[in-house]
Amino acid sequence: MKVALCVCGSAAIVRAPIIARKLSKKGIEVTCYLTDTASKFVSPHIFKFACEEVVTEITGNLEHLREYDVILVAPATANTISKIVHKIADNCVTCLVLASRAKKIIAPAMNERMYLAIRDNIEKLREEGFIVVEPIIEEGKAKLADDNDIVDNVIYSVKPRDFAGKKILITAGATLEYIDPIRVITNKSSGKMGVEIAKEAYFRGGDVSLIVGRTNLKIPTYLNTYYVETSKEMLEYVKKLIRDSDIYISAAAITDFVPEKKENKKIKTKDRLTIKFKSAPKIFEEIKDEKALKVGFKALYGVSSKDLIKEAIEILKKYNLYLVFANDLSNNIIGSDETEGYLIKEDGEVSYVERTTKAKLAEMIMNELKNAS
Repeated sequence: MKVALCVCGSAAIVRAPIIARKLSKKGIEVTCYLTDTASKFVSPHIFKFACEEVVTEITGNLEHLREYDVILVAPATANTISKIVHKIADNCVTCLVLASRAKKIIAPAMNERMYLAIRDNIEKLREEGFIVVEPIIEEGKAKLADDNDIVDNVIYSVKPRDFAGKKILITAGATLEYIDPIRVITNKSSGKMGVEIAKEAYFRGGDVSLIVGRTNLKIPTYLNTYYVETSKEMLEYVKKLIRDSDIYISAAAITDFVPEKKENKKIKTKDRLTIKFKSAPKIFEEIKDEKALKVGFKALYGVSSKDLIKEAIEILKKYNLYLVFANDLSNNIIGSDETEGYLIKEDGEVSYVERTTKAKLAEMIMNELKNAS
């Protein structure tokens, strides 16, 4: 994918090189275009570590007529937005935007009063097909949106909408169980896998509901998210939301055991403490009669590939799942952006997934589900 990152003269320009780097790390070829004012704010050389080329003016090389998949204007100032609306082409950024047939995204950043003053111009750009990444309004400013939200919108703009009209329910993160009002038992799941699946489903047009347990991740604002703590709360939300869902993907690390009794007061410190546990209800067991296409995850630790696949096939058959991803957590997967394991389909086909990013695995899973639907 080829992206033109167009940078305007704003205090938020300090974020632009970071955005360029994040795009580059996703395998995107980035060319940077700077307005005259932007070049006065920072040296164009700072973009060279993340961009294929930096353009600051129109020359005889016809830089404004190059082909890109996406044009991203970030930060987009009131001046540049208004010029684009009124078709004024007086620098390399406005010339490119007006001449290009690429998908276009703007991420405004300016004083709040200025932002309110040009709302009509922003709406005109929406009507022309521009994607607008809304700023964060605080402290009297319309601050540039989160870097990851901006990058996600670039990816969203080019993804096929092959899950449009599909309601997709996804769980992510770890659940926890209270021993007393202060102490809990939980696990080390980061929630990254479930969030990546939710993002991929959203990018491809799905109507996504995400149920999230304990996680340190910043959940994208565009996802319809429900926050829970315990396995009981997660079960209640799943049972409520799955009725209208076409697809259910259980990527959360749900606790297998819960204390038989939760103490109402903090347990006093003592040399020994005995806690009795009981098995937690299995969500797949509770929803086995629901018609949604179901995907599960099976995680074990330090086992052979044969045993891992065997147990994954067992839950696939027991709960009538369409797909299971099985992995060995001893392979430094917990908390990592990467994973590896086996995809097992309902027909018994087993595919080994070499170490890859969780974002890439999310894409693979959604591709499999598209084939099913």
